[in-house]
Amino acid sequence: MSTVVALGGNALMRPGERGTAAEQLANLRRTVVSLRPLLAEAELVITHGNGPQVGNELLRQERAADEAPPLPLWLAVAQTQAEIGALIASELRPALAERETACVLTHVRVAADDLAFDRPTKPIGPFYSAEQAVQLERERGWDLVSDANRGHRRVVPSPSPLEIVELDAIRRLAGAGTVTVACGGGGIPVVRREGRLSGVDAVIDKDRASALLARELEAMRLIILTEVPAVYRNFGAQEQEEIRELSREDVEALLPQLSEGSMRPKVESALAFAGETLITNIDVLEDALAGHAGTWVRP
Repeated sequence: MSTVVALGGNALMRPGERGTAAEQLANLRRTVVSLRPLLAEAELVITHGNGPQVGNELLRQERAADEAPPLPLWLAVAQTQAEIGALIASELRPALAERETACVLTHVRVAADDLAFDRPTKPIGPFYSAEQAVQLERERGWDLVSDANRGHRRVVPSPSPLEIVELDAIRRLAGAGTVTVACGGGGIPVVRREGRLSGVDAVIDKDRASALLARELEAMRLIILTEVPAVYRNFGAQEQEEIRELSREDVEALLPQLSEGSMRPKVESALAFAGETLITNIDVLEDALAGHAGTWVRP
């Protein structure tokens, strides 16, 4: 039985950082140390987000557009998936001794008529002030929203994942004991048209894609690592309360309180997965695995 671990943004970038390769490698080095309790798992698959990285890639393309043609969003997802996969693999190898690691460039099929294409919700890129957000909406035509009281971020369509295209390859690698990095950034979003897979401009939520992958792999557990130690009731308020364990009924009651661009997809992903899900922070992972931190969602 396999374990799927979904790395959140702070596994690669910390608040106040620019996201340089050196910063991301240093953060991943600490992340790999925290992951050591899981590296002995017989079948381990690691997924990751790419929100800040794909936003930065689009900024680079926009500013260099006079000299090099910009690429569509789905190719920016592919680029950052490979970029982050290479960084993760480079830090994993020294910790794995004789065991192998591999990064699978992963496509994820979505529906062409998904209503998400008419209602962007997925935050990407850096945070902006309210004044900057108004200017960017006016000058660039972006959709921006307030994100968890940390500022404003650009949002793009985030359709639901329907199929992991490279599922069989991921299953074979993990089954052979290879620590497999897959579904980076939620996967490269594609639709099926006339027998072909075509890229579409969107960013799939990596937690929803991770839940689909875990379900298809019949994984024992899904571990979602994020920026906060646990799920909270009344998050951000003076009376916020850390939740140690949630049943399916508890989750359904809590969902209306949760932000759509932040914690809500993680909790919904836990609901979608048939096994146990742990939502926590990389810094308290060992305590969370022992039941002393984090939030467990039980089936």
